[in-house]
Amino acid sequence: MNRTKIAQLYADAESLGGQTVTVAGWVKSVRDMKNFGFVTLNDGSCFRDLQVVMNREALDNYDEIAHQNVSAALICTGTVKLTPDAPQPFELTATEIVVEGVSAPDYPLQKKRATVEFLRTQQHLRPRTNLFRAVFRIRSVAAAAIHRFFQEQGFVYVNTPIITTSDCEGAGEMFRVTTLDPQNPPLTEAGEVDWSQDFFGKHASLTVSGQLNAENFAMAFGDVYTFGPTFRAENSNTTRHAAEFWMIEPEMAFADLNDYMDNAEAMLKYVLKDVMATCPDELNMLNKFVDKGLIERLNHVANSDFARITYTEAVEILEQAVAAGHKFDYPVSWGIDLQTEHERFLTEEHFKRPTFVTDYPAEIKAFYMRMNDDGKTVAAADCLVPGIGEIIGGSQREERLDLLEARIKDLGMAPEQYKYYLDLRRYGSCKHAGYGLGFERLVMYLTGVGNIRDVLPHPRTVGNADF
Repeated sequence: MNRTKIAQLYADAESLGGQTVTVAGWVKSVRDMKNFGFVTLNDGSCFRDLQVVMNREALDNYDEIAHQNVSAALICTGTVKLTPDAPQPFELTATEIVVEGVSAPDYPLQKKRATVEFLRTQQHLRPRTNLFRAVFRIRSVAAAAIHRFFQEQGFVYVNTPIITTSDCEGAGEMFRVTTLDPQNPPLTEAGEVDWSQDFFGKHASLTVSGQLNAENFAMAFGDVYTFGPTFRAENSNTTRHAAEFWMIEPEMAFADLNDYMDNAEAMLKYVLKDVMATCPDELNMLNKFVDKGLIERLNHVANSDFARITYTEAVEILEQAVAAGHKFDYPVSWGIDLQTEHERFLTEEHFKRPTFVTDYPAEIKAFYMRMNDDGKTVAAADCLVPGIGEIIGGSQREERLDLLEARIKDLGMAPEQYKYYLDLRRYGSCKHAGYGLGFERLVMYLTGVGNIRDVLPHPRTVGNADF
């Protein structure tokens, strides 16, 4: 079929005016005026719809088309008519309309607005709604922009394992991968599960991060990044937690904490500007119906110089705010893990711009982060943005073998599981840094959507693995 996409019509309507084209898409609405009518069609190529004008004299199957339900699939051939004085810049005057696929009368997503809670029960159909067409196109554009940014910077894209035998974060919240019979697993003489008889010969899980593997390649290629699925078996039902999500994790050799922050700031601005330039219709809809301050906030972040302060300075600012009468739900003191309310205060009320907070207490950060000279803090930095708080977390990695071995031992971790990671410190170690960006959290920020379930095509959360 020589098909013209609706996006092509909007991109080049002037030259297509008066020409005969064929379009294919799904019905959003049908208005029948007995002898003429209008079909609103969308084919998924862009956010905008196409108005198809049908006339009884021109269509032998006029009544068949007039009775089609929402989401029926149609193939329409007709003449492009420019309508500069109408709400839409052009329309298609149909000479033929073929029903490719009917839609049953009980189609659950009619023209009336549905709640996101209801739409979560219709994961197979919700991409057809305006909200999710906008969200998932922005998700696609953002993913492409991320790849383009790192490729332009000379980074090598690395696919890291989904199945692993190490816990990068040390939290133990991992999904087990096994072929053993859960009803009758082999046991050791001590009565414990004998993992040596499992598929991999040891305990294996779904990865929580590709970082440790990415560091292997950073020590060969210099600058690398991952972009892939990660998993957390955290029993949480909050709006920001999912069992399966995607992570972007760059690793940079011969780089320190400042290099990481420079790269992260540039990357974030690059993606925001690309999405704003590519998806104006989607953002305008989201700004109108989902988050009325969305476009203003994105513009602000994309054009701001990010502030940089230490964790100790951040705590002092928060304590001064408390002394001045500001109330936080969570108490503020040195050593706490900053909560979202603290992070948002720093970015929205104090600095009024995105902010990097650096040099966190070692006790609240991961084992691989470089210990500072004070022996209490590590060279970590979180990027906080107005509206949500933390969006990126990263650090300079501990490149000194003795300190890393001591840290693993102090935390009661099994050194043999990190043999290969420690080898990187034996054979040509160098300063290196990296960070992690939760892709869904970025999409939430780009769209103003407040629940991670609504930016994942098929969310996997506690008690839910449907569709």
